[in-house]
Amino acid sequence: MVFMEDSCRAADLANDIGIDVGLHLNLDQSFTGKTNLPQLDEYHNRVNRFFKVNKYAFLFYNPALRSQFRYVYQAQVEEFMRLYERPPSHIDGHHHLHLCANMLMDNIIPKHEKVRRNFSFWPGEKNFLNRTYRYLIDIWLAKRYILTDYFLDLSQCLKTQNLARVAELSRTATVELMTHPANSYEYAYLMSDNHIGILHKLGKGTYALL
Repeated sequence: MVFMEDSCRAADLANDIGIDVGLHLNLDQSFTGKTNLPQLDEYHNRVNRFFKVNKYAFLFYNPALRSQFRYVYQAQVEEFMRLYERPPSHIDGHHHLHLCANMLMDNIIPKHEKVRRNFSFWPGEKNFLNRTYRYLIDIWLAKRYILTDYFLDLSQCLKTQNLARVAELSRTATVELMTHPANSYEYAYLMSDNHIGILHKLGKGTYALL
């Protein structure tokens, strides 16, 4: 994330280590750092308010916010470039809102960028309508962007005990496994011998290698 309280320190740490970093696009959470861009603050607040109307707002295209979405996206990309002195390895979004209707229908993210796809679910984990919607969006994304084959949540996989299945899938496909190490349950697993043993047997990489 950029324009947040700890964005500069995070960038310094990442640049010192030399890790691959993507832009976590923020469309629905107030900036906690100074932007020094009154227009950005105004436009971001308008976009933020739109998403707060109801939890399904991301499904609806708002023509009155076309310029605002584009400006907010571009400002965050430019700030990322300033902090990291390189383009983001990929684009994803806070609460997955980089895949909201306005972002998709106006093709705001440039073609051929590396973009995070929708969550992947095993049959039975979500209802048919939900899975169909995600499937259709992913077909459209694949025509325009570079994607992993699957995108899964470590927390969900731990709950459903599907990690062996994920590891097997990773042998023949590219799988992104999202994790939040601040979650003690996930952190404990990530530091476990079991996880290290699984990783040792699998090919590993970053978005830069896609």
